[in-house]
Amino acid sequence: MTHLRMPGRAFLWGLLLLGIAGTTGGPARAANAPDPRPNLVFLLADDQCFWSLGCYGNPDVQTPNLDRLAAEGMAFDRHYDTTAICMASRASILTGLFEFRTGCNFDHGPLVRERWEQSYPVLLRRAGYLTAFAGKIGIEVAERPGGPSRLPEEDFDWWGAGPGQTFYETARNPSMARYAAQYPHSTLAYGAFGRDFIRHAASQGRPFCLSISFKAPHRPPTPDPRFDAVYAGRRFTKPANFGREHGLHFSPQSRQGRQYKRFHEWGYDTDYDGVMRLYHQLIYGIDVAVGMIRQALEEAGVANNTVVIYTSDNGFLCGAHGYASKVLPYEESSRVPLIVYDPRHPGGGRRSRALTGNVDIAPTLLELAGVPVPPGIDGRSLLPLCRDPGATIHEHLPLINVWGPAPTHSLGVVTGRWKYVFWNYGAEPFTPVEEVYDLDHDPLELTNAVARLPEPTLRRLRAFYDLYVGQWRRQAVPWHGYPPFGVIFDRTLPWPEKQT
Repeated sequence: MTHLRMPGRAFLWGLLLLGIAGTTGGPARAANAPDPRPNLVFLLADDQCFWSLGCYGNPDVQTPNLDRLAAEGMAFDRHYDTTAICMASRASILTGLFEFRTGCNFDHGPLVRERWEQSYPVLLRRAGYLTAFAGKIGIEVAERPGGPSRLPEEDFDWWGAGPGQTFYETARNPSMARYAAQYPHSTLAYGAFGRDFIRHAASQGRPFCLSISFKAPHRPPTPDPRFDAVYAGRRFTKPANFGREHGLHFSPQSRQGRQYKRFHEWGYDTDYDGVMRLYHQLIYGIDVAVGMIRQALEEAGVANNTVVIYTSDNGFLCGAHGYASKVLPYEESSRVPLIVYDPRHPGGGRRSRALTGNVDIAPTLLELAGVPVPPGIDGRSLLPLCRDPGATIHEHLPLINVWGPAPTHSLGVVTGRWKYVFWNYGAEPFTPVEEVYDLDHDPLELTNAVARLPEPTLRRLRAFYDLYVGQWRRQAVPWHGYPPFGVIFDRTLPWPEKQT
């Protein structure tokens, strides 16, 4: 098996927890009775924007398995990653906490053990779930702030993950090496890992949680060559906000990071079709892997009691507004697909326009398993929306960036209709900038509406923003340099006061 844990203290402790699941969050049941709790499959893409799927309205792409998942389940149309970069977003997905409460991002530091202990994989395993993780986990865990960090391999029953960005070449990922001969590209190797784990878990009669974080479609753009024919010669429709002329109204601060340069460096301006062929071919590989996993669920006889959730850690700008990459709070970067399929609830093809965020994944998985959700986390379960697509769980969510050059640091708020972004950086030659977009009437963010916004609406958006600044000051972790941003993002303070 691929890094299968052999019986030992952790394994025996898991069996003990399984036997007393009624006191650790799982439902009590008679001895030897089947565990009725649902199995959980969480699938995460890397850098996949919301419009890259057929079920999200793109006629140029082929994503049959993901489209089928949405047709049989529910697609969410207003799902945001509260930080649009992989490490921080993954920490929020795992814990249900905003970035300033995880203290985890590339420029800051790893996830600290006390936060990791409240993550959904750890809590599910304690409650008797068999757990597996494969792919790009994207975080490491430190026992204390400032201490050494490592991958949390010992906290899973099956392990197929790796450090850093991992590799598309399966053979270069040690925990996945046994799949390299048959699946030399890692995307399908992860599908095979999921297939094998599902077979094993089903044979054990225990509920399981399988988490797979695909590297795709993250750069470098090296898709599986077995799918070269899928988009050969294909031309792709450019979005109406494509190109530099549609980003002139954005703040000068937003142009200071690599997101602006990469529009040219990555060839969106000169070879849009070629770049997008590779991007969508990588996503096609994910789609095939999703089909492998769903087939394995059927063959193992557990499909009718397995919930599947699919989303991405952040979006991708793909030339919108003349930008590339991610990080910025704009729609193509921060808004991503989210599909939830629960076979126990009839009626597929439903859609929800409710505002949801990456912090909602952990509480959803925990509630599905009947495991208590840690008090005080920022996320909320998606299950009320699955029961009633017209319901709401958030009035607003933050959009955070404290990665990269200081001018690109920003804090924003997205609501059911509006997006408010405050670009705080005010050192010469910059001045702080407010941007507001009416997402109902201007979903491509072509017009900064701040100057013509009714004053009560602007006051309300500023008040929401100020709530998050206040939360940052009260609840930010005291490590990894997060507390100062509670002052830096205060829109009422002049820039010179923020430098003292």
